[in-house]
Amino acid sequence: MNVTIARLTMATLFGHRRGLLLFILPGVLLALCVLLALTVDDSADFSTALLQLFGLAVIVPLVSLIAATGALSSEIDDGSIVYLLSKPIKRSTIILTKALVAIGVILVLGALPMFVAGLILDAHHPQAAVAFGIGSLVAGIAYTAIFLALSVISGNAVTIGLIYALLWEGVMGQYVDGAKTLSIQQWSLAVIQKLTDSTDVESAVKLPIATILLLAVVVAGLSLAVARLRSLVLSTAE
Repeated sequence: MNVTIARLTMATLFGHRRGLLLFILPGVLLALCVLLALTVDDSADFSTALLQLFGLAVIVPLVSLIAATGALSSEIDDGSIVYLLSKPIKRSTIILTKALVAIGVILVLGALPMFVAGLILDAHHPQAAVAFGIGSLVAGIAYTAIFLALSVISGNAVTIGLIYALLWEGVMGQYVDGAKTLSIQQWSLAVIQKLTDSTDVESAVKLPIATILLLAVVVAGLSLAVARLRSLVLSTAE
């Protein structure tokens, strides 16, 4: 990890207007949970459904999208990435550093709010809150690899990522049986199902397969991002 790159990445992430969404999205989730806890007699009945259908399916992918694309695509779009690539720094170091920064943001503004939301809705079962927090982080790591690769591949990374997050993960990954097998949401649910004793949590993918798929996506996404970043240098040089 390169500290200088990490510092510049953080400045890029929170120095633009869309960085505000990183705080607004988890804020909406927590505000909704507080509202339910204050107005519903037994908010625990809604806990799993809300955390899965809104938190894991919408908030986590969107936070991951903003964090991952903001860490790289904005520099590529404005051309400032050329100055970074001109330095004697390995392309793998650049990608891994930006990935770690994005994952750190997802931990604080994605996984942690999911954990807190679980406690607000059902304080008597903290195990479920911990499970959803860990599952959200696992999903966020996989999303980061995909969105970083997308940032290097396409100039429309945010638009494509938004369609993927809302349509595939938010809709297809929840309701279409065939699509569930290829949904990061379902893979992370397999982790959550293993960590919690709640019968309300059910994944369409078994944990061993989900683990293999998660690792494959992370390795493939980061490897592709590194490879494409190298080709970006060649194109610039020409």
